[in-house]
Amino acid sequence: MWRAWTTPELLKEWFTPKPFETPKCEIDLRPGGALRTVMRSPEGQEFDNVGCYLEIVPNERLSWTSALAPGYRPSSSAPGELQMTAVIELQPNGSGGTRYRAIAIHGDAADRDRHEEMGFQEGWGTALDQLVELAETL
Repeated sequence: MWRAWTTPELLKEWFTPKPFETPKCEIDLRPGGALRTVMRSPEGQEFDNVGCYLEIVPNERLSWTSALAPGYRPSSSAPGELQMTAVIELQPNGSGGTRYRAIAIHGDAADRDRHEEMGFQEGWGTALDQLVELAETL
């Protein structure tokens, strides 16, 4: 699971719910480092996402935010663009597997609701299924 989250070529395989794809991914895996992904729709429209890593505990915890640009700089996101902080927690579950927990933190309930209306929960659920499928091959 850790490798799938921290290796650009692996992340590109599962991160965006199909039929969308992730043609580009850059990872600077350190606090203050960049996480950049580009999501492409089936029609070819691209969505560039840039965030800043906040915390990295190898094989246990990974967090980043789109509210900050790399280097902890204020984000210059477009007005109305949703910002969030994500936390991924991984723990061995005792049977050779991994307990996986993903937390999305929004600035307020309105942003959370707007993100949900865009299909965020369903999209992350689909991406998780794709992640599990990939992790089983690693």
